[in-house]
This record gives sequence, structure tokens and C-alpha cells, in this order.
Amino acid sequence: MFSNMSVKLCPGLYCGRPRLNLTEGECGVCPRGERTDGEKICRMCVESPELYDWLYLGFMALLPLVLHWFFIEWYSGKKSSSALFQHITALFECSAAAIVTLLVNDPVGMLSIRSCKVQLLSDWYTMLYNPSPDYVTTLHCTQEAVYPLYTIVFIYYAFCLVFMMMLRPLLVKKIACGLGKSDRFKSIYAALYFFPILTVLQAVGGGLLYYAFPYIILVLSLVTLAVYMSASEIQSFRNLVAKKKRLVVLFSHWLLHAYGIISISRLDKLEQDLPLLALVPTPALFYLLTAKFTEPNRILSEGGNGH
Repeated sequence: MFSNMSVKLCPGLYCGRPRLNLTEGECGVCPRGERTDGEKICRMCVESPELYDWLYLGFMALLPLVLHWFFIEWYSGKKSSSALFQHITALFECSAAAIVTLLVNDPVGMLSIRSCKVQLLSDWYTMLYNPSPDYVTTLHCTQEAVYPLYTIVFIYYAFCLVFMMMLRPLLVKKIACGLGKSDRFKSIYAALYFFPILTVLQAVGGGLLYYAFPYIILVLSLVTLAVYMSASEIQSFRNLVAKKKRLVVLFSHWLLHAYGIISISRLDKLEQDLPLLALVPTPALFYLLTAKFTEPNRILSEGGNGH
């Protein structure tokens, strides 16, 4: 057993020595699935992801699904009966991709993963922290310090794309008879655009998204709910329950509100955090109660009357 004084610590934040070669091993990058400890020795990541880590992965998994649903609805048309089947297919594609992604990650064949704990924002951008001990030679120690939170998202997107190309074209060709030939595959073409965008977003901004995604969920869900209710001219509870689709959209946004609140609170203290979920319906209720006071025609008429 070597003492701490006999081993010179490696420079930089992420350079380490192999665990089985403390004295002769050179400082360098740790193997995948490992990261340095306080003594700059590479240690295998054996921890299970925390709740916040799973919520982050869930957010990244929901992004393509929500975009699929948006473009399917956008291009299907109001009278198309194929939209529901395409929605279900998109859900199946993303669910299957998520399951396969978990199965192929270590430990292989199990619906669980081992991970390294995220400690700093710099853990996501180790390529920016390669040290130069002599100010001439750079010691390259770029690694996945947040294993596997960074690469698992790319694997998931790849499987999503594969399942989509295997299933969706056949389904659309069979059931999308209400659409023109040029419109049938537009939702698939849209996916071929947004998957590269999501990949670049994860590659460049993965660390920022990790810390900001709860607030992104809350803000976007509030904005999209307000836009939808305004565009659908929903100004009362009667308008809201007139169509089942509106209730589905409302409950979907409520789930996103709850997801964002849970992500922010992390449920560290259940007795304090769970009551926050009572705030989920507040934005919709506030909109319904105040919509009649902000109706444009009413404001214009009152302005014309000099009130």
C-alpha cells in the first residue's frame, strides 16, 4: 500500500492515474466509466443516479417526443384521422428507444445505470480544463466526468431515429390517406431536422441544460399553455370542456408544471415540497378568471367610447 506522500498528485481537475499502477502509471485521462477522486486516482463510478439526474434524463427524453407530437399535429390537419395513430407510434418509438438505451448501458441487460456524481458545471466540459504543467505541453485529460449523463442522450437519440425510420414511414403510408402525397411525410422530415439540432444542443449546452431545465420546463409550459388557450379562444370553463382535446392539452401542461416543480424542489423535504404541487392549476385558473378583462374587442370598444 503506497502512502499519499509517495505519489505525486496529477495536475488539473480531471487528470488521474490508473488504479493498479500508482507509482509507474503516468497522469492522463481516466477510462470511460471512471473519474478521479480527491487523490487524483481513477475510480470506477458505482453510484446510482440521483432523482435530479433521472429528471434531467427524462427531460432530454421528452424533448423529441414533444416535438414529434407537435409536428404530427401541425402537418396532419384538423380532419385527419391518422394523427392519433402517429402520436401513439411516436410514443412507442421513444419508449422503446429509452428501454433499449438503458439495456445497452452498463450494467448491460438491466434497466438501471451506474453513474458518476455531478459536482461542478466544469464536469460537463472537461475538454476546457486540460492542464499545461510546463506551459508548453498540454496534458489531454478530456473524459466523461458525468458518466453516463452526457453520452447516454446521444445513444437515446440515435435509437429514436432508428425506430422512427423503421416504423413511421410504413404507418404513414398506410393510414395517412387524408393527406396529400407531399404532406404525408412532413412530420418525419421535421424530425430529420430537429434531431441534429437536439444533438448539437446536448453536445454544446448539456451542462447548462442540466442546471436550467426545471426553469425551462416551467417557462415554456406556461407560455405554450397561454398561447394555446388564446389561439383556441378559451375564455371560460365552458369553452375549456367543450372539446376533449382541450382537456388533454391542459392536463399535459399540468404534468409539465408538476415536473418542473419537482425538478426544482428535488423533493428533499417531502412535507415542504409536496404542497407546492397545489400550484399546478394556478396559471390556467388565473387565465380563465382574467381572460374576459383582456379581450381585445372589449378594450377597443371601451377605448372608442372614451372609457
